[in-house]
Amino acid sequence: LEPCLVGMEACGSSHHWARELSKLGHDVRLIPANYVKPYVKRGKSDAVDAEAICEAVTRPTMRFVAPKSEAQQAVLFLHRARDLIVRQRTQLSNMLRSLLVEFGIIIAQGTGSAVKFAKSILDGDRPALPEIAIDVLKQLSHQLVAMHLRLRWYELRMRLHSKLDKRVMLLRTIPGIGPVTASAIVATVGDAKQFKNGRQFAAWLGLTPLNRSSGGKERLGRITKMGDRYIRRLLVTGMTARLRQMKVNPDRVDPWAIDLLTRKPPRLATVAMANKTARIVWAVLTKNEYYRPHTA
Repeated sequence: LEPCLVGMEACGSSHHWARELSKLGHDVRLIPANYVKPYVKRGKSDAVDAEAICEAVTRPTMRFVAPKSEAQQAVLFLHRARDLIVRQRTQLSNMLRSLLVEFGIIIAQGTGSAVKFAKSILDGDRPALPEIAIDVLKQLSHQLVAMHLRLRWYELRMRLHSKLDKRVMLLRTIPGIGPVTASAIVATVGDAKQFKNGRQFAAWLGLTPLNRSSGGKERLGRITKMGDRYIRRLLVTGMTARLRQMKVNPDRVDPWAIDLLTRKPPRLATVAMANKTARIVWAVLTKNEYYRPHTA
């Protein structure tokens, strides 16, 4: 075919085909599936879906997904694998706790405590349990320690990559953003200029409140949670860590965050801080410069 406009729903393999079609000279635009759905007239078939995509891709106000490069997808490959290991390690530690509590053995809270207990079992500690329970305990301890070491490899690999990307280093200057969060944002977003402003970027992450205004009355609800769940979780976790630092080093936290915490519950404050941080991320990426806090 001669070079033309090609519209596709954004999915797991769409970025690969977008790159391949772009090499042939086509103008490829990826559309979120939930933005195509309103243009489906009735029923479900390939022809009906294709007609809806054709209608959606020509709308002047339609929002598109920027195709990711192979380098971006490779970094996200690392993030998805690490996230799987984190969830599996949590499952193993919870299983270890639940089995031992039936025999009156309590492991302190936190994954680190579970890993420390598993290492002690492998070093020769033997609780007062039946023989079959000891055998199962050793197997679970082997799995948990191996999973913990595997997670360390993913984190070291991620830190190594973060040192090679200038944009990741720029984002790490923002308080509450570490190498994992910065790497995930850069790999997922790509060019931040695809967003008009910081609020649009925060809305894309699902950190802005639902707007149910009508009849001249403004009604705002809780956050939409419609964006990237992984990045949103990393941002909120980072802001939670910042709140913990406020109790130890209050002089290192900006007055806005301290004032917010005095007026709002902690969880609501962390989400508001994540919203503000997302806007700062957009500004840092678009201006391509380090974060400079306001000095009042």
